Amino acid sequence: MLESGLYLIPNQLSDVPLERVLPAHNIEVVRGIRHFVVESLRSGRRFIKKCDRSIDIDSLTLNELNEHTDLKDTTALEALLEPIGRGEPVGVISDAGCPAVADPGADLVAIAQRKGYKVFPLVGPSSILMSLMASGFNGQSFAFLGYLPVDAHARQARLKEMIRRIEREHQTQIFIEAPYRNNQLIADLATHQPPQLRLCVASDITGENQCIVTRTLGAWKQARYDYHKIPTIFLLYQ
Repeated sequence: MLESGLYLIPNQLSDVPLERVLPAHNIEVVRGIRHFVVESLRSGRRFIKKCDRSIDIDSLTLNELNEHTDLKDTTALEALLEPIGRGEPVGVISDAGCPAVADPGADLVAIAQRKGYKVFPLVGPSSILMSLMASGFNGQSFAFLGYLPVDAHARQARLKEMIRRIEREHQTQIFIEAPYRNNQLIADLATHQPPQLRLCVASDITGENQCIVTRTLGAWKQARYDYHKIPTIFLLYQ
């Protein structure tokens, strides 16, 4: 029987056999939980059934926590943790990667910590850390910035600030883009930013078509590539 607390259960990044990216212990944890907080019901159900097809999904309680959730409604968030107060475990599953890392699950973890509940982070894939590992960039000082602004002026301001951090603090800058704009992002960076800067493009991490390439922006300008609609993370460094 699992100890009462909040279990942060990583999800796979690509559709590969679970044993390639998750330890067997995670599957045992999933089997022992009846209350889950998921980023989306469909993704959560699919992941749980992939862990063990014998699990009766209809016997479980699944609640959504995502970008549409009112994070200011602490009463509703606290209600998601009520089973812990009764001595039961609660599991958090994001759509991909590690819960609470660039994910609304962090707000739930904050409440659990304030209430003194135990929090159990489980081992699993993180696109942020795995891309950093493979980039050849500074792994001691880095920042994940999420999506770059869509507005052109704000986007340029953000890029200038990123380059200042690279030059002054030697800090790796990590960010993402809507998958259908991946190719345009690379082209824009290669055209408008200093050619000596290095860009790492990490796509389909852990997947069958994983591709992680680091080049200068000058080299990217001459390269042929196609990352259209492929889950991709970008890293910029000197």
